[in-house]
Amino acid sequence: MKAIRNYIDKIKPQFEKGGKFEKLHSTFDAFETFLYVPNTVTKHGSHIRDSLDMKRTMIVVVLATIPAMLFGMWNIGYQHFLSHGETVTFWQEFWYGFLKVLPLIIVSYVVGLGIEFAFAQMRNHEVNEGYLVTGILIPLIVPPDIPLWMLAVAVVFAVIIGKEVFGGTGMNILNPALAARAFLFFAYPQDMSGDKVWIAEKADAYSGATPLGHALVGDLEPVRASFNDMLIGTIPGSVGETSFIAIMIGAVILLATGIGSWRILIPVFAGGYVMGLIFNLFAVNEYMALPPYYHFVMGGFAFGAVFMATEPVTATQTNRGKYIYGFLIGMIAVLIRVFNPAYPEGMMLAILLMNVFAPLIDHYVLEGNIKRRLKRVKVKSA
Repeated sequence: MKAIRNYIDKIKPQFEKGGKFEKLHSTFDAFETFLYVPNTVTKHGSHIRDSLDMKRTMIVVVLATIPAMLFGMWNIGYQHFLSHGETVTFWQEFWYGFLKVLPLIIVSYVVGLGIEFAFAQMRNHEVNEGYLVTGILIPLIVPPDIPLWMLAVAVVFAVIIGKEVFGGTGMNILNPALAARAFLFFAYPQDMSGDKVWIAEKADAYSGATPLGHALVGDLEPVRASFNDMLIGTIPGSVGETSFIAIMIGAVILLATGIGSWRILIPVFAGGYVMGLIFNLFAVNEYMALPPYYHFVMGGFAFGAVFMATEPVTATQTNRGKYIYGFLIGMIAVLIRVFNPAYPEGMMLAILLMNVFAPLIDHYVLEGNIKRRLKRVKVKSA
């Protein structure tokens, strides 16, 4: 590593002001700070330095997605060979899924980072770190059989319209990964409806529906029978959203490192559970009578709660606001699922809706705090 450090220090002047490659300073800086902790500090006042800068924070989130991603790779192969009635080894299943997911990841990062680097060069700014996470999340929330060109278009939309037009990472009001999925959902609904099986190269005679698809038409027997499958993740679905257990491993990593907010994560599940209980009380169909905890393992509820709702930029910033924000996401997700058959997933729209209202929630929380403090001042004065 010392040899790499010495080489970087040697060529660094060429990328600084007055150097031969001055215009590529943003690109060079991005690679340098990815490999090493930046050595810059604040010029005035006190400051604290540690090893966890923004890039390292983002990398921890990427690491938290690995259990879901690896399971998704195996599950893609498992579902493929299952649909063809073939029996193969674990590694054959994993290798098949790996070859399906790898192009999705490559397209996501090449297209997304290409746009990020271009915008950084045009603005003469540092390259934003946010796409390190967005680049891995987008492939995990799309079907394994999505055409690569379609994914590339969605990435362009997510980065430019979902983030760069607002000023880049830290300024966006919508989660970029969910913006990509929303674009695909509304632009190509036949491929992203969420109620049909998503299997890469399934057998021609193989057809069916996801657990959400069965629930929408009131056919809950397959849903109840496959609860353990949904818990483990051995069902058709988006690449990284099928395994509740793998997603929860990622949640533990985020909570243990303090990167994910438990004040958002726990209320999301609480809100979904409460909404499910309310439907149980007034159940007029089988879907409303479904046990509330079933919603946690169906569709992208768990993945959205762990990796999307807790995203710090688009979520609420106040502690009380986080409780409200998370609770409403859970409630609205289940509400959309049960009452609107056009949107069987629900989680995506619930998070995007609350992204928009997050600043308003924080505003009223702060206003409430100010009013309570003013009352205390008046009481003491009296």
